[in-house]
Amino acid sequence: MGIIARQSIKGTIVTYLGVVIGFITTFFVLTRFLSSEDIGLVRVLIDAATLFVGLAQLGTSSSLIRFAPWFRTKDEQKATDHGLFFWALVLPFLGFTIFATIYWACEVPITQWFSEKSPLFVDYYYFVLPIAFFFLYQSIFETCSNVLMRIVVPRAVREIGIRVGLLVLYLLYAYKVISMDGFVITLSGVYALAAIINLVYLLAIGHISFKPDWAFLKANPKLVRRCVLYTGFLIVSAITSVLVPSLSSFFITAQMGLSYTGIFAIATYMAVMVSIPYRSVTAIAAPQLADAIQKGRLSEANTLTKQVVNNTFLVGATIFLIIWINIDLIYTILPNGETYSAARTCVFILMLSQLMLATFNILLNAINYGRYYVLSLVLSAVLTAGAIVANNLLIPHFGMNGAALSNLVSYGLYMVLAIVVVTSLMKINPFSRKMFLTLSLTLVVLGLNHGLWYEFNLHQTNVWISSLIRSCLLIPYGWAIYKLNISDEINALLRSVFIPRH
Repeated sequence: MGIIARQSIKGTIVTYLGVVIGFITTFFVLTRFLSSEDIGLVRVLIDAATLFVGLAQLGTSSSLIRFAPWFRTKDEQKATDHGLFFWALVLPFLGFTIFATIYWACEVPITQWFSEKSPLFVDYYYFVLPIAFFFLYQSIFETCSNVLMRIVVPRAVREIGIRVGLLVLYLLYAYKVISMDGFVITLSGVYALAAIINLVYLLAIGHISFKPDWAFLKANPKLVRRCVLYTGFLIVSAITSVLVPSLSSFFITAQMGLSYTGIFAIATYMAVMVSIPYRSVTAIAAPQLADAIQKGRLSEANTLTKQVVNNTFLVGATIFLIIWINIDLIYTILPNGETYSAARTCVFILMLSQLMLATFNILLNAINYGRYYVLSLVLSAVLTAGAIVANNLLIPHFGMNGAALSNLVSYGLYMVLAIVVVTSLMKINPFSRKMFLTLSLTLVVLGLNHGLWYEFNLHQTNVWISSLIRSCLLIPYGWAIYKLNISDEINALLRSVFIPRH
């Protein structure tokens, strides 16, 4: 995949360095020094800010990726964005102003919903706004770098820089250097610093402009019209789609309390590891896919989609197996693990959702960048409606497991419909024989793990010995993946690392 492979591998390495920091933060700081209620508060504040960002962007991130190829000049020596960066600054600010006003106007009904079970969140209701503002521009500047095919530094800022900043804040709070008020205030500062670093990097690598190029816009009225229509569509789509990732946290907070939100947050952190590789792959593949689709190179788009789906599924499934085989050991190591192990089943269900999201997320990019992008609004509406209904029905009966199931059901329906759209209308087939080989191997390992756990009573042995024995299943799994050459890119990487050239 050329530049996609190189940038994706670098981005994934950076991301997993962030995972190590996040692991230390989660397993040795959060669960040791903070109560589950404190963890729940931080989680719901960040989720609320994330929701705010998704709405306030007004579709800017997707528009940048979709239309950047048309704003760049062909002469690399005189490359310019023709003022595209100016609009990337202005539109999110307008969106933030609009939704901040709505947030202020809806204070009473929102706080009433949370007041009974989670009054602590009500106390910090307005702290969401500064966090969201800086989070918004940190995200926008990162997207601008992605468009320029440079994902590593912005990814390092997000995955490593922000996590180090959070780790420092958690320790300061744990040792009572700062209060919760101080923690929430300085949390905004972490995202502000991240946004500034991304901006400085963007200015260093990109040919960008802080003023609109009116002459270019006048000379390309059709392009302007397409941008306006597409961005307007994304604004509506965002309202229905960005709610879903945060809905479970909000419903648990309102119906069960911040302590359960904290337990669910730890389970979600484990599950999200499954989908980490796709973030690097999609960040660099999405602009390539957008360019191929918009210029009619459907064969190239089809090949790229197959490669991305195959590789993200393979890596995601491998991480899924590693975590699930060692889930009991993880909870044993985790400080206060007996409290958080209540979400054991929740982790499994959430990992299934994340694996599905990691595998087929590229299809959503394909729809958004093609002529049928309006259909993504229908898909988003189905996703949101399904998530709201499922959370309302399942959480009262199954608690946190119900929240995890609601994610699985809603995302499952969402992805099935996305597959139907890309295969039937866009003639893009994401499936391959290699992908089904990975699925078969994964199911075999899961079955053997289950058999060892129950049929051979490993659940009654020492948890370290049990995990060691069952982890041996990963050796033939990895050998089979390599020998069957399921991923040309991963095999080439392994050969370059373990078979040095002479």
